[in-house]
Amino acid sequence: MKPAADVRARRADLLAGVRNVVVKVGSGVLADAGGLDPSSVARIAGAIALLRAQGLRITLVSSGAIAAGRAVLGTSASSDIPERQATAAVGQIRLMAAWERAFAPHGITIAQVLLDSDDLASRARYLNAEHTLATLDRLGALAVVNENDTVAVDEIKFGDNDTLSALVANLVGADLLLILTDVDGLFERDPRLDPAARRVAVVERVDGRTLETAGDGAGALGTGGMRSKLLAARRAAAAGIATALVHGRHDGAIGRALDAAQDEGTFFLPRANRLARRKHWIAFGRSPRGDLHCDSGARNAVLTEGRSLLPSGVLRSEGRFGEGDCVRLLGPDGSEFGRGLVAYAAADLTRIAGRSSHEAHEILGYATMGGAVVHRDDLVLTDGDE
Repeated sequence: MKPAADVRARRADLLAGVRNVVVKVGSGVLADAGGLDPSSVARIAGAIALLRAQGLRITLVSSGAIAAGRAVLGTSASSDIPERQATAAVGQIRLMAAWERAFAPHGITIAQVLLDSDDLASRARYLNAEHTLATLDRLGALAVVNENDTVAVDEIKFGDNDTLSALVANLVGADLLLILTDVDGLFERDPRLDPAARRVAVVERVDGRTLETAGDGAGALGTGGMRSKLLAARRAAAAGIATALVHGRHDGAIGRALDAAQDEGTFFLPRANRLARRKHWIAFGRSPRGDLHCDSGARNAVLTEGRSLLPSGVLRSEGRFGEGDCVRLLGPDGSEFGRGLVAYAAADLTRIAGRSSHEAHEILGYATMGGAVVHRDDLVLTDGDE
């Protein structure tokens, strides 16, 4: 454990270098039972305008479309996909109109960017999204990003905008992910059950023990609870991006969160050994389509020797995946130790599992570069908690 002074010093150094920020605003900050709260939207817009005036690049990830739609339609929370899509369609236009009105007094033009996980799973579409966001910033427009709930189904949903914000932070090369929520930060225990629970000022690493402090429940208006925010912070940290979690309804909270002299919310330190952006995309931007069960020798070769996964090390595969899809690598005990882009479709891999690269070539009539099932350049080590 590092001394508290060292942790605070690193936090101060990181905040001093912030130039590119992704701000994620939750539904609990923007809306109440009556729909969008114009005063809250205006307050956040003013704070973001001030950051832009200071020369910071800002990308806004905004929830609130479904909450806005419910207020108009008079519906309640529903897990029915078509109803949620319809509610989002009604609410999205009102959400963007609210942001447009709020930013207009500051002379800021906004741009709507709707994404689903397929947009970021495809490398070409991922790069297109990256270029679009960069161009909007160059032209002086503020990108307002949201999940495309009007067409998204479970198979292509991020699940919540916390996840989306971490992916967008990597997409734009952010220095800081600022998550605005309706709590004061991460607490040692649930403050609703224990009023004496203390807020955690700085988190060095989001591990399994940290996740245990978070409940699984979401707010009344949104889909992401504290656990999803911690996972977002961990995904951002893997890309070398710090995260600040602050109460979005408190006046001045955004400015204080970026001030090293203040103690606002919870600050999550990034990993020192950050993943390259492409490897972060492999680890978090794509949903695994299958599992490769590996023997202990293959697991050790990947983990400790930096080797590719060869067909001889694969015991069996599960799932329906094609060449280039993302798969999980599992050890003999079933625990995940990596993710990567598989070089063979599921049917072909079943034929060559446990065989040498030479035998695989003879069986299939072709071989990949070096005979690898998952090449080291297309592989990311994980801790199995994602």
